[in-house]
Amino acid sequence: MRPSVPKLLTRQLAKQGSVVGGGEAFLRKPMRTPTMRRVVVTGLGFITSIGNDRSTVERSLREGIHGIERWPEFENPQIPVKLLGSIKGFEFPSLDCDDWVYPKRYRISRALLRSMPPHGVFAYCAFVQAVEDAQLPKELISHPRTGAVCASGGSMWISYHNLHTMVTRGVQHCYPLAMVASIAGTLNINIAAAFGIKGALQGFCTACASSAHATGAAFELIRSGKQDIAFVVGGEDCNLFSSLPFAGIRALSTQSDPEKSPAPFDRSRDGFVASGGSTVVVLEELEHALQRGAPIYAEVLGWGEASDGYNVMAPEPNGEGLARAMLLALADAGITDPSQVDYINAHATGTYPGDLAEARAIRKVFGSSRLPMVSSTKGLTGHALSLSGVMEVAFCCLCLAKKFVPASAKLEQPDDECALLPLVRKTTPIEPRIVMSNSSGFGGSNVSIVLGAWPR
Repeated sequence: MRPSVPKLLTRQLAKQGSVVGGGEAFLRKPMRTPTMRRVVVTGLGFITSIGNDRSTVERSLREGIHGIERWPEFENPQIPVKLLGSIKGFEFPSLDCDDWVYPKRYRISRALLRSMPPHGVFAYCAFVQAVEDAQLPKELISHPRTGAVCASGGSMWISYHNLHTMVTRGVQHCYPLAMVASIAGTLNINIAAAFGIKGALQGFCTACASSAHATGAAFELIRSGKQDIAFVVGGEDCNLFSSLPFAGIRALSTQSDPEKSPAPFDRSRDGFVASGGSTVVVLEELEHALQRGAPIYAEVLGWGEASDGYNVMAPEPNGEGLARAMLLALADAGITDPSQVDYINAHATGTYPGDLAEARAIRKVFGSSRLPMVSSTKGLTGHALSLSGVMEVAFCCLCLAKKFVPASAKLEQPDDECALLPLVRKTTPIEPRIVMSNSSGFGGSNVSIVLGAWPR
């Protein structure tokens, strides 16, 4: 019989020397109390490599349609990387926002565009979709009980050009709003101004776990009673400046065939393919959502976070930090039996050490008797960096609401250890009841989000 989540968590903490007298008692206390409010997902918005609206994204997930292509900027023979998970229908040929191209249905004033990076434009468009999807009236968007939690690494493209101007021509020639458009808090600034956010406004920058952290924080704001609605917003530029620096640490795939890479969990994997875009998820207190007749995709049951404390880039080889995050998420969700989880959307990006560490972490938590189905959607999307967490939470919401589990694309020959997981090789039409979404980032940040089907 598989040990309960509290016992597993105690063992895990004890192994790390973290439990000193009272650890067992602490873990016996329910992490979810009767006074905690329930939180549901009522709206989704997508600008991604696999689609710029919910229906296209769902179709891509179901049919295994990837968004990877050979990128023109990478055709230079001195650049070893050739692939990008590109965003279609948008163009940013210069820093002048008058040159920018985006879908005509989104009307963004020039005053707003001047302070936005490319991913600010992506986020604006995804935000509009999410508001429409959640059927939110303007008075609820701009309300003291409605907040936004954002995640972004900033815009290296705008930073580079602004600093180059400062050094070569003098600071007086710098564009005044370039600082606003380039810093890590640019999404907070632009989303709050564009949509009149009056409630809590937070930002996260924890590498590739950023928007998963944002999801957990937004969940806490509502569960604790501080907010009734919270928008989770993630975004990445998706250009040479946001992706190519990862080639310097040998993290990017050097494959040139978009049908072959990225290949999470495959023995031939050679790194990730970068991507970007934006996803917006609307979280809402359950009774508030029911009273206004909002659509409900899923319920957020709990979340957990833990750090590896191991290396600035490499994951802890056995996935100790991610295992703790998963166990904490299960405990927070009130799940004592790990076998209740039907599906895990893995963080797996296609790097050799990262996929292996996650496979080990999953087996550590779930054992071998009843492992949940596992897949990585990054074979379709590429790795959207700080955006990936909330994007994949949104994918999980679609899986729960539309009753399917997406395949791990481009998986031909699983790595020996990864093959010990029940990897999903083709889209599976089932009714998952509980799913988990994992995210990990440089420096050892690990986040796990647990969602449940609605109605429960």
